[in-house]
Amino acid sequence: MRQVIPLLALLATPAAALELTFQTSYDLARPSSLDYDPTFCGLWIANESREVLLVTLQGDELRRFQSDLNRIKAVTVEDNHLLVADGFGNFQRISKDGVALEAPFASSQGWADTEGMVIDDDGMIVTVEDDPERMTWLSPTGQVERQINTMSLNPPLSEAQGIARDTRTGHLLIVDDMEGTNSLYEFNAEGELLGTTSLLPYGRDPEGIAIRPGSNQVFIAFDSGASIAAFDYQPTLPDGAPPLPPESDCLMF
Repeated sequence: MRQVIPLLALLATPAAALELTFQTSYDLARPSSLDYDPTFCGLWIANESREVLLVTLQGDELRRFQSDLNRIKAVTVEDNHLLVADGFGNFQRISKDGVALEAPFASSQGWADTEGMVIDDDGMIVTVEDDPERMTWLSPTGQVERQINTMSLNPPLSEAQGIARDTRTGHLLIVDDMEGTNSLYEFNAEGELLGTTSLLPYGRDPEGIAIRPGSNQVFIAFDSGASIAAFDYQPTLPDGAPPLPPESDCLMF
């Protein structure tokens, strides 16, 4: 059942703002959608070609392969495999070795300019789109469950490109590219806007984002300059709450 969330339900006053501290960056051609994989201690990257690639946190390539889709515009880790999307409303599950696990399937809403996606604790696929501008919760089979019109936010989120989810809090981080505000938006697990942070001091035209909760890190892909930047990161927390502890991480080491 489709549910549209009203604006008043989206606005919340954060108790403590999200913190980003720049660490380092490295060059990588055409990075867009990102997701962190603790099994490999690396990043899965979609670059709007037919391929998805896995790189180390320093940018060294580990794997590269295709799906049955005409292109891969968004990628996320789902259980022990990958879910990829083509930006036209189609999705496919593939193994981390590039083997198709099932045939592609489509969103029930038809065409969707999917720019990024994550999986929540209920197994829902949370996507961001910039044409039209919305955040969508899909069932694992692609049925639309609810949506947020991101232009109704304050400030509007007009060019959402990448989304990441902090498994410790359920918070969602979404980057808005240079055609929008060039900012990072933080939402709680229910989709309420907590605040925004400008990314202009660090780069222009953010395209993808991933969270490494095991080290309190965020990785952001910038199209202008073709780079991936790493940041120390603390999410918005209630007044008086201590910083979140890291989780176990880098399972291959």
